[in-house]
Amino acid sequence: MRDTILEHDISRITDLAKQGKRADGRALDEMREFSVVKDKFENAEGSAIVRLGKTEVVAGIKMEVGKPYPDSQDEGAISVGAELVPIAHPDYESGPPSPIEIEVARVVDRGIRESKSIDFKKLCIKEGEAVWVSYFDFYAINSDGNLFDAGSIAALVCFMNSRIPKINVDNKIIKHEYEGKIELKRLPVLTTFVKVGGRILLDPTYVEEKAAEARYSVATTEDGFISAMQKGVGGSFTLDEVNYMIDLGFKTGNEVRKKLQKV
Repeated sequence: MRDTILEHDISRITDLAKQGKRADGRALDEMREFSVVKDKFENAEGSAIVRLGKTEVVAGIKMEVGKPYPDSQDEGAISVGAELVPIAHPDYESGPPSPIEIEVARVVDRGIRESKSIDFKKLCIKEGEAVWVSYFDFYAINSDGNLFDAGSIAALVCFMNSRIPKINVDNKIIKHEYEGKIELKRLPVLTTFVKVGGRILLDPTYVEEKAAEARYSVATTEDGFISAMQKGVGGSFTLDEVNYMIDLGFKTGNEVRKKLQKV
């Protein structure tokens, strides 16, 4: 029965898109409202609960002392993980990371990493021996589409408010004591689109994702830098469509940043 209902919904969503309309009344180029609760979890170095429409994610950062990579002996690192738990949607299952979990995590990671917003050298404790590794993980607890952008917003909130733990002479973390913060030089915001019925839709819902002919995400910064792009699903975009999405990505990203700076 659920598949039959979904097929009906996809047909309706496609017909609406062809008319320049959406089921929730938004314009094609309109993002859903989002809200943020920060620093909710005291055992995390930074945390956030983000609601994007009906999509909701819980996120946190844990800092650990680790060994530097062989090719970057004086730089710390970040690691991004995404988990789509079964309570979030019937599509999700427990077990090893699914392809969508891997894709979402990698795109969110790339948007931050390639923006050069974090100076990894400042996460070095002792060159060649010890560095800070920042583990950012987010969990979908309700999914109504566009976990890419929800995860991106959660990551920015967490990194903007993260604390660096104090360590002793043996580089062991002193629990519940902190010194300094992770500094962000810029705020890379991920913006995701789908093509439905030949039209471009910003910030897709779950059914719009299911109806999508193609998906595209772009991470932009306030100083005109594109740090990540990702094409998903089948189908294709024209060059004009890509340029349109990039331009709208910069505009939407600036609006998101203004709101985040007030959180």
